[in-house]
Amino acid sequence: MKNLYSYLVLLFSVSGAFAQLTISNGNHTLEISGGVSAYYNYRLLKTGELAKDKDRFKLRDAELQLEGRIGNTWEYELQVDFADMAANNNNAQPDPENPGLADAYIKYKGLKFVEIQAGYGKLFYSRSSMVPFTFSTYWQRADLTRGDVFSQRDVGVTVMKDFWNQRINAYAGIYTGLGELSLNGDNDASGQPEYAARVDFSYPSRFRYREIDDRITPIPMFTVGINARYANKALPDGEVFPDNATGEYGLKVINGKRYVYGFDAAFQYMGFSAQFEMHQIKGMPQLANDPLLHNLTAAQTGGYFLAGGYVAQVNYFAKSLKTIVSARYEQLDLNDLVRGNSRRFSPAIAYQIDGFDAMIKFQYFNILKEETIDPFKWQEQYRLGIQLNFK
Repeated sequence: MKNLYSYLVLLFSVSGAFAQLTISNGNHTLEISGGVSAYYNYRLLKTGELAKDKDRFKLRDAELQLEGRIGNTWEYELQVDFADMAANNNNAQPDPENPGLADAYIKYKGLKFVEIQAGYGKLFYSRSSMVPFTFSTYWQRADLTRGDVFSQRDVGVTVMKDFWNQRINAYAGIYTGLGELSLNGDNDASGQPEYAARVDFSYPSRFRYREIDDRITPIPMFTVGINARYANKALPDGEVFPDNATGEYGLKVINGKRYVYGFDAAFQYMGFSAQFEMHQIKGMPQLANDPLLHNLTAAQTGGYFLAGGYVAQVNYFAKSLKTIVSARYEQLDLNDLVRGNSRRFSPAIAYQIDGFDAMIKFQYFNILKEETIDPFKWQEQYRLGIQLNFK
């Protein structure tokens, strides 16, 4: 901890931003933006652990974003993070929260009743997952929603519709089902897709996908959402999933049926804001000896396992001080067939140099409890850094 603050000056030296550029011929408008963020990470290791390789500087983002509109009919977006692409090229287990290619999709708005989005991008599932990183006080999302338990992005088609001046939003889509690995080309041997849907309701007006009440909302606002996902990827005998498809915890894709349900809610008023989110996975492996069933009999498991958890977060934006303070509690149970769960507490603070475009951010992690499935080498962790973006 004693060295943490001495690195702040150096962080400024590796940070910069792309200037926004808007090009238009009257019918076709293209906006070019991007940004850079970097931090220093420091861990307090458990007794007996000696490797300090995670105490390091990290270039988190080096983004270039293209957003275009052609008349009132077409929209498109391409967002690439060169820092993540470089890191994933040298990493056997790519980071699902930072895959390199963030968005590559087109949206057709020429139909009267619905809009259609096709390509690669974030699934409309989980409010926390849909909040852009640059509008958060944190350097990392909660483990439940950062992409290791269920994928954040995939290739597919989404149909969407809003009602009542965007107070109600509905999404439904069909996707390859391999998450970020869908970019590799082929589906798994089952050939089956994943289906996902979401509906959210806000009152008294539209509620943006943001965590911080930077507008100091004078009237209390709230939003609630429900989500669901389903896939049946029962593999033929002898077939296996592509490398890394099942994710760090083996939950993103399973050999069998997988149901995911989620609920989220958010509130904001006069600079105060709060979010709550919970998700549950019901996995029904095809094979009786699947590792996810932990060698238990069908009578003991009922042929399925449950996983999931919840995240609760509160925030306050002190506009006169240009400072945001947040606190987050998260709980995650990777498998109900194994006793125990993990619990974390993470406060964070951000100082706005220039709104959300330029912020110094500090996040603290504390592992309150962990389960035996995935023990960590550390007990506490600190991250201090800067982001500088157009958006």
